[in-house]
Amino acid sequence: MRNPIVFLFFFGVLGFNSDAAETPPRPNIVLMMADDQGWGETGYNGHPILKTPELDAMAAVGLRLNRFYAGAPVCSPTRAAVLTGRSCYRVGVPEHGYALRHQEITLPALLANSGYQTAHFGKWHLNGLRGPGVPIFRDDPFRPDRFGFQHWLSVTNFFDRDPILGRSGSPGNRGAGFEDYQGDSSDVIVQQAVKHITEQAKNDAPFFTVVWFGTPHSPFKASKADRAAFDDLNESSRHHYGELVALDRSVGALRTALRKLDIADETLVWYCSDNGGLNKITPPTVGGLRGHKGLIYEGGLRVPGIIEWPKKISPRQSSFPASVMDMMPTILELAGVSYPDDRPTDGISLTSLFKPSSDQDPTRESPICFRYKTKAAIVDNEWKLLTEKVSSKRFQLYHLSDDPAETNDVSDQFPVQAEKLRDQLTTWLASTDASESGADYQSGRVDADHPAPQPWTQRADYQPFFEQWKSRWEYTGWLERNLKAK
Repeated sequence: MRNPIVFLFFFGVLGFNSDAAETPPRPNIVLMMADDQGWGETGYNGHPILKTPELDAMAAVGLRLNRFYAGAPVCSPTRAAVLTGRSCYRVGVPEHGYALRHQEITLPALLANSGYQTAHFGKWHLNGLRGPGVPIFRDDPFRPDRFGFQHWLSVTNFFDRDPILGRSGSPGNRGAGFEDYQGDSSDVIVQQAVKHITEQAKNDAPFFTVVWFGTPHSPFKASKADRAAFDDLNESSRHHYGELVALDRSVGALRTALRKLDIADETLVWYCSDNGGLNKITPPTVGGLRGHKGLIYEGGLRVPGIIEWPKKISPRQSSFPASVMDMMPTILELAGVSYPDDRPTDGISLTSLFKPSSDQDPTRESPICFRYKTKAAIVDNEWKLLTEKVSSKRFQLYHLSDDPAETNDVSDQFPVQAEKLRDQLTTWLASTDASESGADYQSGRVDADHPAPQPWTQRADYQPFFEQWKSRWEYTGWLERNLKAK
C-alpha cells in the first residue's frame, strides 16, 4: 500500500523508548462500534439463536476481550470516552445527547496532526441533539471535523433502513449537505467506508476510520431475509436480531475489503458496542450477566470486544479488564504520538496484550471507574464495587472471577477490600467533579457557549425539512410529539 514511514519521537507520557531512532510503519486503524449490542449477542459468546459468523471469525483470529467495558451504560458518554480517553463526566457528556466540549483533546485530531487521514461514518451523537438520527449539516458547530475528522458521512443519532446522512465537504442534494441511501443502515455505512478506504489506501499516509453503526438500537426494522430465522419471536425481538444479522454481514464486508486491498496485515480493526444490551428482548441480550443498558451492573457495561491485526496480534482470549477509554492510549502508542497535556486521563495502553509473554493475563495496574447519573462503580481486576446512589454511601462488592453475574454481595466477607475500593472510587469521583467544572482546561472553566442538549426539532436549520420528513417512518412519531409539545 505505501512506503514505510520513519517516525522520530522522544520519550513522553506514554513511555516510549528514546533510544529507538525509527519505528515500523504506523498501522491503519479502523474502529467499529455497534449501538446497543449486548455482551451476549454474538455466536462466540454462546447466544442460543443468533448467528454471527463474521464476528466469530474475527474473534478466532484476533484478541478476544472477554471483559471489555463501555465507557458508561449509555451511548454518548461512551463515544466521548473513545475520542478522548477520559470518562464522560470529565468531558461534559454525562448522558445521551450532550455535545462534546471543543476544549477536549481528541484522538482523531492528534492523529490528523501527525499525518493520518481521518474519517467518521455513521452515528455521531456528540453534537447536543436528541431524537432519531438526522443528517449532520456542514455548519453544525459540533460536527465531526471540529474534533479532527477530515472526512465524514454522519447522522446525529441512531439510524436504520434507507437512511439519510450528512456529508462533509460538498453541498450534496437539496443544497443541505445530506444524501439518501437505500438498504440496511449497516450495509450502507460500511459500503461508504470501504469506498473511502479504497481511495485512502492509494496514499502513503496511514488512515484512521471510525464506523459507528446505528444497529441494533430501537426502532427496529430488519429486512425480511435478515429476520427470517427469528419468525417465532415477538416483533421487536425479530427485527432486533435481524438487524444484528445485517451488522455481522457488514463487518465481514469490511474485513473482506481490507484483504482484497492487500492492507489487512497493516490494519488494526477494533470492534465493540457502546453499552450493554437492551431489556425486553428475547432471548436475553446480556449472556447471563446482571442488568442491561442504563445500569452499572455487568449487563449494562460489559460489551463485545475484539481487536484484529493479522501478524501483529496473537489469536487468543483474554480476561484482562479493559475499556473504551483504553483505545486512545493504545492507538497513540502505535502511532508514535504523545498525549500533549497533563490533564487527567482514564485509560491505559493495551499493547502488552498483543503478544503476551505468557498465557496468563497480567494484572491491571489502574482500576476502571464509571459514573452515570447517581450511580458509580470501580473495577479492579477480579473485584467490582458499585453503588446505585453515591449519596447513600451504600456499596456492593462482587468478586467477578467467581461471580460474573453479580449475585452475591461479599462486602461483609471482605471489608478491607471494600473500604479500599470505596476510597479509590471516592477520590476518582472528586477528580471528575473538578474536570466537569472545567478545572482541566487552561482557562479553568467550561466555554460559556457550550450548549445544553435539545431536540433537533428546536433547531432552525432543521425546520425547513419537517414537511418533507414527516412521512419517513423513523421521524413521523417524533415530529408529531415534539411539534405538539411546542
